[in-house]
Formats: sequence, structure tokens, C-alpha cells
Amino acid sequence: MTATDVDVVVVGGGISGLAAAFGLQKSGYAVELLEAQPRVGGVIGSRRRDGVLYELGPNSTLDTTPLINELLDDVGLRQQRAEPSAAASIRYVVRDGKPIPLPTSAGGFLTTPAFTLGAKLRLFKELFIAPTPPGVEESIAAFVRRRLGAEFLDYAIDPFVAGIYAGDPERISVPAAFPRLLALEQKYGGLIKGQIRGARERKKSKEVAKNTAKSFSFRDGMQTLTDGVGRKLDRVRCGVRVRRVEREAPERFRIEGEQDGATFVRRARAVVIATPAYAAADIVRDLAPGAAQALAAIEYAPIAVVAAAFRRADVVHSCEGFGFLVPRKERRKVLGSLFSTSMFAHRGPEGTVLFTTFAGGRRDPEIAAMADDAVVRIVLGELEALVGAAGPPLWTEVVRWPQAIPQYDLGHLARIGRLEQAERELPGLLFCANYKGGVSVSDCIKNGHGVAATLAARIGAPAATGAVAA
Repeated sequence: MTATDVDVVVVGGGISGLAAAFGLQKSGYAVELLEAQPRVGGVIGSRRRDGVLYELGPNSTLDTTPLINELLDDVGLRQQRAEPSAAASIRYVVRDGKPIPLPTSAGGFLTTPAFTLGAKLRLFKELFIAPTPPGVEESIAAFVRRRLGAEFLDYAIDPFVAGIYAGDPERISVPAAFPRLLALEQKYGGLIKGQIRGARERKKSKEVAKNTAKSFSFRDGMQTLTDGVGRKLDRVRCGVRVRRVEREAPERFRIEGEQDGATFVRRARAVVIATPAYAAADIVRDLAPGAAQALAAIEYAPIAVVAAAFRRADVVHSCEGFGFLVPRKERRKVLGSLFSTSMFAHRGPEGTVLFTTFAGGRRDPEIAAMADDAVVRIVLGELEALVGAAGPPLWTEVVRWPQAIPQYDLGHLARIGRLEQAERELPGLLFCANYKGGVSVSDCIKNGHGVAATLAARIGAPAATGAVAA
């Protein structure tokens, strides 16, 4: 029988694949990670221009689970964490054309102009609304409209969904995208009751709810994380575009791809597919047709990211805070903007402010496809209107992600169920990416850790493997 080259091949070098590969290597398995791009990291990337640090993808992540700091300790990155500034706790939502601070306490909610008196009083009705019957799938829009009212949907949940998924709340599934909200309703009878009574359970589990978790980054940006994990892996090969995975024997997979125009082959006891869904669909089309069909049905929202640096004197707004989100109801042309030089210290020279603005998504997908100069004109016009950034920018950079964020639409859990069925039918095959279990960096770390534990249980102890070919 042909020997395997390694115990596990991980296909895809984003944070999900990196976390899974590191977890498996830590458990003693011989792991090789294959990445199509010249470097690992996926959408995570950090750059500097004129002394200003800007991000190509995620700008921070949430400290929601002890697994994050465990990983940082293992790879020696804990000391490079950058904690948010005190001002970063202030978050804005645009209402009537102006960024308004969102309340951070019950008292603040009663006095905030972000919501009308009618919307505030409507929340008390939530205590008396019965849960939806088990097994009924609602969109987040329908769920919030039913429990909290239309205004709370328009000015809290809609911009939040745009900020996380760049998605449409009328299409995003509650059980798929917001399972904890559904769990609060089902277990406690409502959100307010669940928030109060569920706090004790969250404390016991040491998990932190996303609405209360603090953001963090790294002194030199988020790429510090992916570069750091990548350096700790024994076997990483970039520039390999995997084309297909085949089952050669009950305990052996053949992974075939291309590198520098030549055929590339690996054999392994197990395979973790950690690419975006559309790429994963092609890779497993012959191996697991049902899973491939489900993967191909997962849609992605397009995003254009514009980093724009200004002289502080040319911006009216204080820029003290995390940034602002824009509700659809406001009819603006951006989804939101981060006050990047206020979120974390030492992100730019004194007297310079950086806005990282997001446009497109499902709300205006055509913007993400426009030429760079057109996108910049739209973003600068919105920044002038919303925060008084009237002077010409010092510089701008446009990064576009045509398939940026997977959409957890209605029916998403059924699609994930087909992947799980393939995993059961093909022991040693696992899927791990941000279309499964959450889209945040912290979600991906947690899921990668879980995949490593699951795979270890399924394939048993590490085996003696042959040397990996050069």
C-alpha cells in the first residue's frame, strides 16, 4: 500500500486553516498546509503608508473565548496584543444624517436620541411575546420585528448585520447566524429574560457574549496573527492550487493540485478543507457531490474597502470612538466607517486621522464593482456629509473583495447539514471555514480548534509518516 506523506493535509491558509493546522500539529500529528496565494493569511493583511497602519480585511477581533489567548501564548504573540483605546467603546449609528452614540447602559438607552420614545416603550412588550415554535426558521428581520419592533430593526439590527455580514437582514437566518438569540428565546422565553438569567451560565463557561466582548488587535496589525501562526507550522507550502481530493483507500486521501505549472500530489490520512465555499465546492465535486452542491449554493457579499487619511484639522467630527454604522433606512452609499486611528494607539502620526470605510455588500453590490476612482468619490462624499471630512485626503487606498463574506441565509443550516453528512460518510474529511460557525476571526479560531479535536477523535493517534517530497 502506498504510504501517506503526512497525517493531515489542510487546504487553505486563512485563519481557519491556520488554527486547525496548528491545533493538529500541537497534538502530535504531521500536518502540511497548502495555500494557493503567495502567503498565508487569507483576507487578513496589514499595510503601512506614510506612517499610518491600515488593514486590508478585518481590523480587529473579539475576545470571546479563552482559546484565543491560549493560541497567542502557544505562538508567542500575547505580548503583541493591542488593546482598544478608552474611546473605542463609543460606537455610532447614523440617524437623520448624523452619527449618534449608541447607548452602553440601560440608563443611556432611556435618554439616547438614537431611538424614539415609542421604540423604547415597545421593548417592554418583548417580555410578554411568546417564543416561536421550535423548528421554525425566521430571518433576523422577522425575528427582531416580532420581538422588538420595526424601529429597533431599522436602527440597531440592520446596521449591525451590515457591519458583520454586509448582508440583508430579511435573508439572514436567525438559527444559522444568531443561534444565541434563538437560544435565549427558546430557553428563557424572551431576549430580555435570557440576557439577565443567561449571564450566570456564560460566566461559568468563561465565554463572553459578542455584544459585551472587547475588541483587540496587534501593535503591527492583524497580519501579526496569521504570520505568527504560519511561522509555527512545520510544513507550509504556498502557491499550491488544489484542484481535487480523492479517496484512494479507506484511510487514505489523494490531494492533487498545481504548483508552478506542474502537478502537485500529496497523500494523507485526513483532509481539512479550509477554503471559501466556492473553492471548496470545486475541490470536492467528485468526492462528495452533495456537499459540493451545498457549498456552491452559499452566496458571498462583495465589499470595497477604502482607507482614507486626512489631516485632523480637516475633519469636523471628534473621531473619538470605534466608528459608525449606517442603517439602510438612511439611504447612504456606505455601510459604515471605522475611526481607525482612534480605535488603537500608535496607528498614525499625530495630527492624522484614518477612516476605513466599507461600501457595497448586498445593499449596494454594484458599488463594489466600480472603478477605484468612482468608489473613492462616493466614500469621500459620504465622509464629508457624515463626519465633516471636508479637506482633500492625504491619500486613499482601495481594496476590493468580490466575494468577501459568506451569507448565512435562510436554509443555511440545511446546507451545512449536507457537509456534515459528507463528513460522516467520509471519515477523515472535515470542512472548516467562516461559512460554518461564525464569520469573525475569533469564531474561526474557535472552530479551527474544534476541528482539530474532532479529527483527532476520528482518525486516532498520529501515525508514522514518510518524508514529504520537496
